Amino acid sequence: MGAKRSSKRKVLVILSNRWNRSQTPRFIELDCDEKGTILKERPLGGKPGKAAYDEVWENDEGKTALSSAYRIKRKYGHPLERRKQ
Repeated sequence: MGAKRSSKRKVLVILSNRWNRSQTPRFIELDCDEKGTILKERPLGGKPGKAAYDEVWENDEGKTALSSAYRIKRKYGHPLERRKQ
């Protein structure tokens, strides 16, 4: 048997506020393994410029940290999501 290869996924989480659109959204980049375990969490300074993420998730309840957000929705076909080949 060959060695087991672990695949990492890059996930973008957007924390926005649907009740107060003037509040700027926060962007968090996550490195996850194939099971979804978060390996690394990095806050981004602003909106990423190019589509470099395997998945994009959004919480629009006005939360300021990922640890306080309990309802996060997957955004399929988001412009920042990398296209499958």
